[in-house]
Amino acid sequence: MDLSYIINELGEEREQYFGAVAPPIIQSSNFASRTVAEMRYKMRHEEEEYMYTRGNNPTVTILEKKIAALEGAEHAVAFGSGMGAVAAAVLSQVNTGDHVVCVKRPYSWTKNLMRKFLPRFGVKVTMVDGSDMEDFKAAIRPNTRLIYLESPTSFTFELQDLAAVAAIAKEHGCRTIIDNSFASPLYQNPIAFGIDLVVHSCTKYIGGHSDVMGGMVCGTREMVNAIFKSEFMTLGAVMSPHDAWLFIRGLRTLPVRMERVAASTRKVVDYLVQHPKVEEVLFPFLPSHPQHELANRQMRNNAGQFSILLKAKKLEQADRFCDSLKHFLMAASWGGHESLIFPISATYASEGMKSSLPYNLVRFYIGLEDPDYLIRDLAQALAKM
Repeated sequence: MDLSYIINELGEEREQYFGAVAPPIIQSSNFASRTVAEMRYKMRHEEEEYMYTRGNNPTVTILEKKIAALEGAEHAVAFGSGMGAVAAAVLSQVNTGDHVVCVKRPYSWTKNLMRKFLPRFGVKVTMVDGSDMEDFKAAIRPNTRLIYLESPTSFTFELQDLAAVAAIAKEHGCRTIIDNSFASPLYQNPIAFGIDLVVHSCTKYIGGHSDVMGGMVCGTREMVNAIFKSEFMTLGAVMSPHDAWLFIRGLRTLPVRMERVAASTRKVVDYLVQHPKVEEVLFPFLPSHPQHELANRQMRNNAGQFSILLKAKKLEQADRFCDSLKHFLMAASWGGHESLIFPISATYASEGMKSSLPYNLVRFYIGLEDPDYLIRDLAQALAKM
């Protein structure tokens, strides 16, 4: 399917809603049946019928069809947040007594799910670096049911070889899930490498304006419908019709936004790599990065996230650099129009370490501003460090 068709036409039956260019927001919690037989059928096939918006909603369905197509998946189901999607996908694959292998530096709340939540219900988790396939082979046990990936990871941007991990998982009879939010469905499609389920925080690039939250799980129709009938309907982390409409609007500009973000990021990275007050830039698309070849093989382009290690001998120096930036907002998340930083030094309550990451690490997201405008801001902040 053509990208332009998916974004602008797929799922949009305009003749059914007066030829409106923008799809309607079907702001209804309930859908009526004309006969008992029809209601009986809907109750038995709620995964594909409109009965109650906690299950399916026409506006949400349009979004699900588009994201599934962008990921090369058979089907998708939308959630009220990225973490709702992650949790449902993981819970769908494990039972008491099972074992999970997970990359060791995932999104913070995914780490909380793995280290604190799952063990409460008798599911054991082994965290691995994941950049070497031997990490996965060594961690797998007879009761391993799931390998959870995030490639690249959230702060240090290690990659996993998706095709190799998928092969290992199939050899041992376990499933694979990946958080693909970093690359967006435009720049990486894990299902093509053999991964079973793909999750997204739609809050990031898909929304693109930092004004709506949502998540998505993509996979085979059989696997997604199983999640729909169990974790989705039971836990109720659903996406509202209005939020789905905002995500559809965000998709319209996703290709041009991603292209701009990618080009600006490369320019900013090139500036920081040569700066004497920057110790290292963590960015897989640098030729010097140890996984540069893998990044180019798995991803079609870079996204807007990277981290730097400042040449800061004291925590206060890292704080001063971050506080001196005028045009980067200090905030969590990424993927919107605005450029952001997340300083690891903020997780340090004192000189004692509160994070496994060093205080001089700063994560960047490059938005839609002019890159020279951002570089001038970086220059003045580095001068004050």
